[in-house]
Amino acid sequence: MTTLDRSIARQFLFNTCALLVLLFSFVVAVDVSLNIDRFLRAAERMLDGEQPSGVRKLLVAALLVADLWWPKLLQLFSYMVGLALVGAMGFTLTQMVRHRELVAALAGGISLRRLARPVLVVAALMIGLKIADQEFVLSDPRIAPLLTRDHGDAGSREWSAFNVPPTADGAKRVFMAGEFVPSEQRLIRVYVWDRDAQGRTTAMTSAPEAVWRNGAWELSGARVERLVLAPTGVEADPGAADPVGPDGTLRIATDLDPPSLLLRRYASFSQSLSWRQISAMLKSPRLDPAMRQRLERARWSRVSTAASTYLTLVITLPFFLVREPRNMLVQSLKCAPVGIFALLGSVFGAAVDVPGLPVQLSVFLPVLILIPIAIAAWSSVKT
Repeated sequence: MTTLDRSIARQFLFNTCALLVLLFSFVVAVDVSLNIDRFLRAAERMLDGEQPSGVRKLLVAALLVADLWWPKLLQLFSYMVGLALVGAMGFTLTQMVRHRELVAALAGGISLRRLARPVLVVAALMIGLKIADQEFVLSDPRIAPLLTRDHGDAGSREWSAFNVPPTADGAKRVFMAGEFVPSEQRLIRVYVWDRDAQGRTTAMTSAPEAVWRNGAWELSGARVERLVLAPTGVEADPGAADPVGPDGTLRIATDLDPPSLLLRRYASFSQSLSWRQISAMLKSPRLDPAMRQRLERARWSRVSTAASTYLTLVITLPFFLVREPRNMLVQSLKCAPVGIFALLGSVFGAAVDVPGLPVQLSVFLPVLILIPIAIAAWSSVKT
């Protein structure tokens, strides 16, 4: 790598990091200004039983802000790196045009495409860092629960408890619970409805609680009511309302395990799972078809999005790789809609179902569209 390559790469990397810091600061500042009262209440709960001063209360609230946002910034990095790369490329090449560095390089016999090489190399490294962030950091069991915390959960290190609305599993049973405690893998106030092939309810099981053990929910104190069809509708069979077993314990094997409940609760969490974790979940034969399709899309869309981000950078480069000095504000105004449309279009295109196409192919439609555009844009560079 020549001195010129190192200079361009260093400036491009600095601009990328500076843009990311500015974007992160803006997002955190807006969030804190809108939710400062919730952070202060969380600080009061942590200092319960004490008489803290106002300064100490603000200090604890600031620590809670940092505790809540540091894992979210890792997730935000994977979302914003594409926009930061395109913006940093524009700033870097605009500075070179303003200081006549591109003219000097052309005079020295260096082509404009050759000058773009360090930008493309650094961009590839940043996209690789994004992939590593998704595969090894966000999916880490110690970090993943922190991504779902709300402002009121700042300072907590576990998944927040939540209610389970009526949810069907792969066997068409419907589960409902008043509360699910992820850290204990326990359901509280559980109701399970069995249904036949026509979707009619045949039995209702209720229990004070259920714990996930060895691939099944173990219901304690379970009661099963068999439902029979009557002239006036569905009625319970009084003779079938006795507890199951001598101690009222009942095991229900289902694909609706704790990770599936978490995925249904936090739909965006599937984007934070690693390729290995998604592949392991897809091996379950009882996985709900809708959830299977969602996981397949989450697995392959990260490849499509990474490729689309790199192609977007190639498409926007010609706006700033110019032989003679130009009004770079005009060039930026021309580049902005192209870059934003390509980045957003690649994300939405990878998330939309295409009738007749498998998920593994449909997510790559944005890439197939951007490839000829990138080739045409790269060929249009006059050097």
